[in-house]
Amino acid sequence: MRRPFALLAGVLLVGAFAVPASAADGKGDKGFTISDPRITESSGLAASHRHPGVYWTHNDSSDGPYIYAVDSATGRTVARVALSGIGSPRDVEAISIGPDDQIYVGDIGDNLGGKWPYVWIYRLPEPKKLVDQTVRATQYIVKYTDGARDAESLVVDPKTGRVFIIDKNENGGHLFEGPAHLSASGTNYFRPVATVDLWATDAALSPNGEQLAVRGYFGGIYYDWNGGKIKRKGRLDVPLQRQGESVSYSADGTRLMYGSEGADSPVQAQDAPGGATKAPSGGGSSSASGGDGGSSGGNLKIGAVAVVVAAALLFGARRLFRRG
Repeated sequence: MRRPFALLAGVLLVGAFAVPASAADGKGDKGFTISDPRITESSGLAASHRHPGVYWTHNDSSDGPYIYAVDSATGRTVARVALSGIGSPRDVEAISIGPDDQIYVGDIGDNLGGKWPYVWIYRLPEPKKLVDQTVRATQYIVKYTDGARDAESLVVDPKTGRVFIIDKNENGGHLFEGPAHLSASGTNYFRPVATVDLWATDAALSPNGEQLAVRGYFGGIYYDWNGGKIKRKGRLDVPLQRQGESVSYSADGTRLMYGSEGADSPVQAQDAPGGATKAPSGGGSSSASGGDGGSSGGNLKIGAVAVVVAAALLFGARRLFRRG
């Protein structure tokens, strides 16, 4: 994927101001660090439905057809799942879990800047046991009704199972709605249904299907979902990270988990806006959110805010959010 010049500022400043998630937030849904040396480009994140405290992730474009189950209590990989029945992934950027514990993997990035005529989505059942294994996946061809584009955000409505994609554009993008049911035998056309005022690197839907969180490198926005008829509600408190590429709600919906690319990458937690968003019955996590996730780093948070402001002035905040 393309690394914007503005990220150079983040790379230089994170070492001075950022606190590792494991130190600042504790364990579990209060933050962790991915310790697997095979995961160096974590580009998507999704809370498991079947295994409390586990998050699924994947590499960007430098890995095979693999997804990884990471135990948030330790940061260790507890299973690597190989996807069979698909071609060679090109630029995997997103992961989401929909109804019936189906995992959707978005091979939707475009390192050519929107030149590939189609991209792919892979779907597989979430494994009942966390062991290294191979699982057969279904592959779907995806095209956009208004032409090819780069994208890094994919969400699945937890009530309807409909898949949505948000494209990645410096001046703001769009929410694209897929067909009611994906077809493995034909092309699935996604059409734009709403504007998204952010250079989006990932997005997540709350477990109850009421809230959409969209993140970028230095900021985020949350929306009322309304089945895809989104309504902007406010800004997200996105932590400063080396290269912020992923976001997921915790399984109980009370926290937003923000991930970054890089070796030993941190996953940092923030309270989800609007208080607790309860998951459907049976979908909760065993991990309790026992604090605000930032009590040990208040002064550093203030410093991080100052860094973000400085970066915005130096490198152009207007490139992060769409002009009104």
